[in-house]
Parts: sequence; C-alpha cells; structure tokens
Amino acid sequence: MKRRSKQRERSFPFLPVNERGNKPRKRGLTEIRGPYYSVVGRRYLEDLFETMGAYVDSLKFAGGSFTLMPERAVQDIIELCHEHEVLVSTGGFVERVLVQGDDAVRRYVAQCKKFGFDIIEISAGFVSIPTDDWLRLIELVRKSGLKAKPEVGIQFGAGGASAAAELKAEGTRDPSWAIAQAKRFLDAGAGIIMIESEGITENVDPWRTEVPARFIDEIGMEKLMFEAADPDVFEWYIKNYGADVNLFVDHSQIVQLECLRAGIWGTKSLWGRVVTYKDARQ
Repeated sequence: MKRRSKQRERSFPFLPVNERGNKPRKRGLTEIRGPYYSVVGRRYLEDLFETMGAYVDSLKFAGGSFTLMPERAVQDIIELCHEHEVLVSTGGFVERVLVQGDDAVRRYVAQCKKFGFDIIEISAGFVSIPTDDWLRLIELVRKSGLKAKPEVGIQFGAGGASAAAELKAEGTRDPSWAIAQAKRFLDAGAGIIMIESEGITENVDPWRTEVPARFIDEIGMEKLMFEAADPDVFEWYIKNYGADVNLFVDHSQIVQLECLRAGIWGTKSLWGRVVTYKDARQ
C-alpha cells in the first residue's frame, strides 16, 4: 500500500520556501543513486525517506549492483520506494547484458518486471549499437509494461568512472548527433532522456556548457534529466536553469540539492537568488 507523500508537512511552515509540486511531478524531478559507491539498504532508505522522501522522485541502482544482492534485499528496497511514491530504475546495466545476446536481454527485462522495477535505463557508454536497435530496445521495454529511459551523451566510454585521460583519448561525439538520437527516442515512446555528464561537466576542463543549452533549446527541459552528481554541477544547473531542472544526484546529496531548490540556503553566488513564481489563482 502506497504511503502518500504530503509535501507541505514540514517544520517551520510559516517560513516561505519555493513550493514544490506534489508527486508524481512532471518537472523539478530528482533521481538519486542507490547502492554503488556506498551500501544503501532498506534501513538506510527508511531514514532518508522519512526525512526527505517528499523530494525524491526515483532511485537508480548503479553498476548492476542489484545483481549481487540477495533477491529479498532488492525487493525490500523496491517495495519501500513504492511506499513513498519513488520509482525504481535499473541504471544502465542493460549494456552489460546486450553483449550476452537477445535471449539474455529478454530474460533481463522480464526479471526486472517481476522484481517490480519501474524504469529500465538504456545506455551504451561502453558498447556501440545502431540507433534502430536502441529503438527496438525501447519498444521491448514498453511492451513489457516498464518505462524506458535512454541515456545519451557525447563522451565515448562514459559511465564507468574512467580516468579523464582515458576519456580524452576516446574522443567525443558531435552534440547534434546526440540531440537527433534523443529526439528519435522520445518519438519512440521514451518519457524522458538522461544526459550523461562525462564530456560535459565531468572529466572535462573547461565544461561544455553549450551542450546542455542546445539540448534544452531543441528538446525542452521537461523531457531531459541531467546527471549532476557533484555539488558544483547541480548548483550550476539550478543557477542557470532554475529550481525546476531535472537532476540525477547521489543519495548523499539530496538535502543539499533540495536546500538549493527551496531557496533557503546556498553558496555566495546563489544565496537568496533561487526563486519561483506560482500564480495562486491558477
């Protein structure tokens, strides 16, 4: 049974903050990373959701971590997320499954459905597959009753915490190609596109800030989620695109991010400058 998240149940209600829409939201989405860099189990998440659950829209397992955990532990996490109206994503592990053949992919998708996952992220940071094959994967995921979230980016070899020198040697793609690919994925039924940070704001100096600007200009902010698992990065996105930008951060950063979205705290460049306008007559 789902436990309704009551957004406005907060202490000090007389102090104004930037209002956040109730879940399920269409903008200002926050996805948090689950188990990978640190152990994240049910008991840890119970504390996280008890305090900040109203601000978390989805949780992503990273690096295929769920394949190493006991089945009951995975299902406990998924069930707890659902109690708090938090969707659960597989992360981009499908690219590891792809190299094992079509049957493995179909069994993987079916097992994800059985476990209760909501989202299968479709990435190809380490493998090269034709765009038409991505479209077939989106169709397979959608026909299975799950949401497909393709991840696109401009950096070859992204997604595995590779060293900056290694990524530089791999080279980058033309942003126009990535944008065109994202448009095809949305036309095929993907609800939202994850934008990989490597090559844009991660392992690159200077940042390629023109790339997210082009994505937003051509696709629109509501259809994009930006990987921003570094405080300097999510601060930059909020400073430039406002409190309603969709972001993926580490689970440990949810409080810091939400303080910025709410406009109650921030660094010198953001102090008191993050505001929203909601017409009370609407």
